[in-house]
Amino acid sequence: MSLYKYLTTENALRVLDGTVRFTQPGAFNDPFEMVPELHVPEDFEPKDISISFDPIAPRRQPSVGELAVDFESDHCNDVNSRKILSELNQSFGILCLSKNESSLLMWSHYAGEYSGAVIEFDEKHEFFMGLIDIDYRENRPKKDISSYLSGEPPIPIAELCVKPKDWEYEKECRIVRNLSDCKEVGEYNGFPVYVLDVPSAAIKSITLGERMPVESQREIWHKIKNTNISLSLAAIANRGYEFRKEPIKSNQPISKKSPFISPRTAHIFTELQNELGEAARWNIKEHELSDIFNSPL
Repeated sequence: MSLYKYLTTENALRVLDGTVRFTQPGAFNDPFEMVPELHVPEDFEPKDISISFDPIAPRRQPSVGELAVDFESDHCNDVNSRKILSELNQSFGILCLSKNESSLLMWSHYAGEYSGAVIEFDEKHEFFMGLIDIDYRENRPKKDISSYLSGEPPIPIAELCVKPKDWEYEKECRIVRNLSDCKEVGEYNGFPVYVLDVPSAAIKSITLGERMPVESQREIWHKIKNTNISLSLAAIANRGYEFRKEPIKSNQPISKKSPFISPRTAHIFTELQNELGEAARWNIKEHELSDIFNSPL
């Protein structure tokens, strides 16, 4: 199975250069991330709370400390969850991925409105150890504060990876890592940016967006032309709300297999002063479908 990451061009280039960001949960676009409602009885001693989490352990079955959906109490709220989230932000980073390889919404939201790219990863690579599938629910989880008592075993972060069903189309999965194992490289929107080195062997393919500028297409091409990473372009299909993948490069270096040139992808190669460049310029000038394929959208 493959995992997919929808990215802007800038971030896709960072991955191809060998690093990927692990983001603190408080920096996500969903404000409900990792903040379940917590039931805290009046006589509970706050000093007993112990923030201890395991980033790779699977969910426990049955779930520990989870209350029934219809549980109601005046002492059930997310105040303490917000405090716990603040602690998580200091300790853990998360890489969000998808099992949906062609989502119109994700192309728009995360890949620069179709000007970015989708990177396909190999789920079997050891880099993705501890993969967590998101649990999509109609109702926000409610947990008893006793789940966080001192002396209890570490809580799997997987148990906090719950989102509303509104997000289900993303088919999201995650890996979580300690920020202490990551490298801090800057700041963005008030959060330190942490990255980990991602092996090129974990990358299977790249799909360029319909609206990616030619200059960026060329930059990505030059980065992967001598690798086993395949390359294609998600062109808008003539019919329906679909993409048609235009192949550009196979999963072999170009020394072993030449790239594919069509009127839709020829722009990448037109500056080359060799046979590829000649074939590209012919496609742009002479091919009967060139004008149709390259009308801007």
